Amino acid sequence: MAQGEVLGFEEYVRTRQDALLRSARRLVPDPVDAQDLLQTALVRTFGRWDGIADKSLADAYLRRVMINTRTEWWRARKLDEVPTEQLPDASVDDGAEQRADRALLMDVLGVLAPKQRSVVVLRHWEQMSTEETAAALGMSAGTVKSTLHRALARLRQELEDRAARSREAEGTPARIPSQRNRRHDERGRERCAA
Repeated sequence: MAQGEVLGFEEYVRTRQDALLRSARRLVPDPVDAQDLLQTALVRTFGRWDGIADKSLADAYLRRVMINTRTEWWRARKLDEVPTEQLPDASVDDGAEQRADRALLMDVLGVLAPKQRSVVVLRHWEQMSTEETAAALGMSAGTVKSTLHRALARLRQELEDRAARSREAEGTPARIPSQRNRRHDERGRERCAA
């Protein structure tokens, strides 16, 4: 690779590393793994940097490399982790609600297949258009839309299931009475009070 290309790559990494690390962090939940993912993607991209004719597409190229790398890691993982019903209690401090929401979202994203997670991250976190997401992932716009639809439905279902399990654990009924039953109950209470 020519010296000018090396300097161009170094400048690109220097200016874009924060945004790229945020992308990596959204693809893998652990911050250390996110740094490893970005580093691996940068090493792989460096070898092909001179082949990227339009450097304005470098972000999309690098995100694609990160997604492919994460998928390789996911496929090669050892399945000796045991899922549990309850997460350990975490200490709560300022901004705890936002962190809890973020942690829940990151945890819920874990139920998605890698392809679905990639589409959700690029469309909603990276705020890429359907066409940009399709180009970054090497799929058609229709596939992006259908994958996103299925992924969001799966996320909704997972959140509903978790809420139901939480209500059951607290002893609250899992079903909310219908509007008609609530009016009937209220009328009954009014008669008893009279």
